[in-house]
Amino acid sequence: MLHITQAERDGVLTVSLTGELDHHAARAAIEQAEDLLVLYPSQQLILDLSGLTFMDSSGLAVVLHLHRTCARSRRDFAVRGAPPQPMRVFEAAGLPQVMIFEKGE
Repeated sequence: MLHITQAERDGVLTVSLTGELDHHAARAAIEQAEDLLVLYPSQQLILDLSGLTFMDSSGLAVVLHLHRTCARSRRDFAVRGAPPQPMRVFEAAGLPQVMIFEKGE
């Protein structure tokens, strides 16, 4: 099961995903994050993945979709705290060359 929480501070919206990001949860994650971008018209979206226990290739779709959504609305986007297994997936897909990945805090 995936849990989604948010925090907004100083123009930065942080959306945290905790649990399993699989094909069952991907659509809900995208929809909820997009809703949060409307509710919190921030300058930057940080997608915090430090609480993930599992991610399949659907997680790539979530990250790419949110990156494109932010680019269209001229918001900065970063992924924070990706655990080792998801990070290997992102690296294999070449995502660190096209978007920002930050270490967890």
